[in-house]
Amino acid sequence: MRKFILVSIISLPLFADLFPPTVGTTIANTQNNTLQLSSPFPVDGMSGIVIHTYDQGLRAATTYIMQTSSNGNSKMLNKPFMESSNLPNIATKVAPGDKVIGGYLYDNVLLIAPDETTYQNITSKYHKKWIHPDLYATFISKNRDGEITKENLASFARVYQIGLVAIVKKDTLALYDPVSEKIIAQETFQAPSKAQYPFFTRFEKIKSGWFGLSAKGEYYNNVEQIR
Repeated sequence: MRKFILVSIISLPLFADLFPPTVGTTIANTQNNTLQLSSPFPVDGMSGIVIHTYDQGLRAATTYIMQTSSNGNSKMLNKPFMESSNLPNIATKVAPGDKVIGGYLYDNVLLIAPDETTYQNITSKYHKKWIHPDLYATFISKNRDGEITKENLASFARVYQIGLVAIVKKDTLALYDPVSEKIIAQETFQAPSKAQYPFFTRFEKIKSGWFGLSAKGEYYNNVEQIR
């Protein structure tokens, strides 16, 4: 079951709402795995989807891309659109003129926070569609993961259609793109010294036994691995 709530943050350039906006552009040209966008995404590391138009106006998302430089240079990413899909991969090659949505699903955000107060402060300040960390806690428990990893964030994002993960670190508030696996935006943030491990969730315990622990400093050590 999917459940959406609300979230937000900030970025390397100064955006009005602290989040890079979702943008539309096209592929200007291609050379092997390198692409040139007609107009660049707001920030490097930002991911997007390429949409190809077939005969009779049919359209389909064919691949993920990631911007690698501010002039719009990008590269294709070999990432699945869905988790454990039985559908065949689309073999259509990216071509000039294909449409691109940069920051696809960036309004759907998971917030990883050290405690409830921090979680409530951030989600009330910024207006996004927040996916509650209880869902993420349940997801990684079922997969028998004991902590936050790039791998389980990517899997969770595919299942719950999440575009960004907002992560409260010891000194910063960071935006992580689970498709490109890059921190695309961050700002200075004063986080509490004590943190719930592995992150804030309303579950006191999950039957795996990994949650509901109070281990000072371990939360920050864990999230610092997400770079």
